[in-house]
Amino acid sequence: MAEWTFPVFGHGGDYNPDQWLHIPGTLEEDIRLMKLSHVNLVSVGIFSWAALEPEEGKYDFDWLEHVLDTLHENGISALLATPSGARPVWMAQKYPEVLRVSANRVRNLQGGRHNDCYTTPVYREFVRRMNVALAEKFGHHPAVVGWHISNEYLGECHCECCQEAFRSFLKEKYLTLKALNEAYWTGFWAKKYTDWNQIVSPSPRGETGIHGLNLDWKRFVTRQTVDFMRQEIQPIRRLCPDKPVTTNFHGGHMLEDLDYFKFQDVLDISSFDAYPAWGSGDDDKTALETSFNYDCTRSILRKPWLLRESTPSMTNWQEVCKLKRPGMHLLSSMQAVAHGADSVQYFQWRKSRGSSEKFHGAVVDHVGHEHTRVFRDVTQVGEYLEKLKPLVGSRVPAQAAVIYDWNNRWAVKDAQGPRRDKQYEATVLEHYAALRRAGVDVDVIDEEQSLEPYKIVAAPMMYLVKPGVAEKLEKFVSGGGVLLMTYWSGIVDENDLCFLGGFPGPLKKLAGIWSEEIDSLYPDEHNSICMGEGNELEIEGEYECGFLLDLIHPETARVQAVYGSDFYKGMPALTVNDFGKGKAWYLTARPEERFLQALYARLVRQAGLKPLLDSVPAGVQVTSRVKEGQLYRFIMNFGDNAAQVKVPASQDAISGEQVLGEIELSPKQIRILKQM
Repeated sequence: MAEWTFPVFGHGGDYNPDQWLHIPGTLEEDIRLMKLSHVNLVSVGIFSWAALEPEEGKYDFDWLEHVLDTLHENGISALLATPSGARPVWMAQKYPEVLRVSANRVRNLQGGRHNDCYTTPVYREFVRRMNVALAEKFGHHPAVVGWHISNEYLGECHCECCQEAFRSFLKEKYLTLKALNEAYWTGFWAKKYTDWNQIVSPSPRGETGIHGLNLDWKRFVTRQTVDFMRQEIQPIRRLCPDKPVTTNFHGGHMLEDLDYFKFQDVLDISSFDAYPAWGSGDDDKTALETSFNYDCTRSILRKPWLLRESTPSMTNWQEVCKLKRPGMHLLSSMQAVAHGADSVQYFQWRKSRGSSEKFHGAVVDHVGHEHTRVFRDVTQVGEYLEKLKPLVGSRVPAQAAVIYDWNNRWAVKDAQGPRRDKQYEATVLEHYAALRRAGVDVDVIDEEQSLEPYKIVAAPMMYLVKPGVAEKLEKFVSGGGVLLMTYWSGIVDENDLCFLGGFPGPLKKLAGIWSEEIDSLYPDEHNSICMGEGNELEIEGEYECGFLLDLIHPETARVQAVYGSDFYKGMPALTVNDFGKGKAWYLTARPEERFLQALYARLVRQAGLKPLLDSVPAGVQVTSRVKEGQLYRFIMNFGDNAAQVKVPASQDAISGEQVLGEIELSPKQIRILKQM
């Protein structure tokens, strides 16, 4: 494994010079504009396979060598990409087995991207040859500081080659059909397997009702993608072991298809592509959703990451492709840095003249010069990043975490009850937002990661509990940690089989309660959480709740609040259980935002955490980075109104100004303050 050692914040983006080889002078003009905008890092070759191998076995690397030489001569570095994200047309024509087969068992036609079978030996061999050739030719080129592997891995293939690999995966996991049938509960609806070859992937034309099978298929798709990536990386590790590798994750609230935490062992640095819908009505909410994605990306390896793609202006694929308003590009770029990014990069450098993304935002517009608002905004970000050089490699010192687990997400979505849409992602985000509103840094982790760095952990809707997780949570709380669990937790095991003996299954002892039933309310129905007199959080009053409501019985837990209405009026709505040196809280319903904010503000104090600011106004978000004991606060106003914030003695990291006491942030303004 190689470390990312770029000495400054990376600034640049996807550069596709092969689109412009037929127009003389474009490279030279790009270099001039890159220098003007303080660009120091570009990614080259992501979608260049057709230019690199125009015919089978005939490589043309001369143009790429010229580009890399020119970049290096001008002090600009490169992430060299492997081009597997979009293979050339000739390959699909001659070798149709490289094309994916959809879930309905129809092979795709040539077109688009993410249309490759990761299992077929033919495609793997073409990728291996290309990557060997690239690594041999450019692995030690002075411009190349790292490798960008493929592009936004996504999707699945259901061809016979993948079916055989899936069956091998199941044989390795279960060893016997008897064990598999027990795990899948195939006695229901007479679905027992008597031969391994009877097992096929879920399909809308066939089996979708065996939840264990659905879950294993998603696990297999992630494993196969990681294995494909591992093969991509092998020649790079062998031929240039000093160059770190990354790949760009993507998707709102992270991508559903792939479990990104399973990429931990093959990546040197995490990356993310961010395209928030700024200006869509509530930038503060959009910023929280974006922060969640950033914190999840950082938490995969628990170290700085790269913002690999963003748009300096607009997208071309959102329902409404709105321009960034003045100030938003700087604010949104610095938001990524605030959450641990060591780069700000864009898709793409120069707007394509044709095809599907010819109207997607870029640094250089079709007009072709620097005299645009977007170019000035990008230049401003470059100037900021240069002034923040002392922060390169610094960490976000999170002592709070939210558990967000892909296996759990898949299982929750597949469960047929207690309501169709259980809104797991939205619920996790609500708890994450409340922790953030409490003024602390937050990691987003899965069930398998260590809890040692944390003092408070939120585990909303932990429906699926993997082996060993309950014991790990018990150890965390016993050592003094504060844990918040919620309704719809401890329901099934890793095979999606219900726990026997009462819910929340293996979490019962820790929570000190048992759940008898769970009620589901219609959108216009509500109940209330009535805080008990003298409760340990000192929260007063009643708060609205609804959606899902757990009907529980306390065993060793103490009741802190009760329901206000319906036949379960007076039953517990919030409990706390002493466990060793710590406390385990259990929230039985989905409450209004006001209650969650009050709850987490108290729990943060109970955990012994000091907020980054004494008070965080509405619309303002704060996070921090630390390097060699030096704390930097990023204070960001995503609201539409000016905000007053009281800060300790600090120095503005951009202007050098000394700051103490109350400061005002205009709408869409950021202040980066070095604590004195």
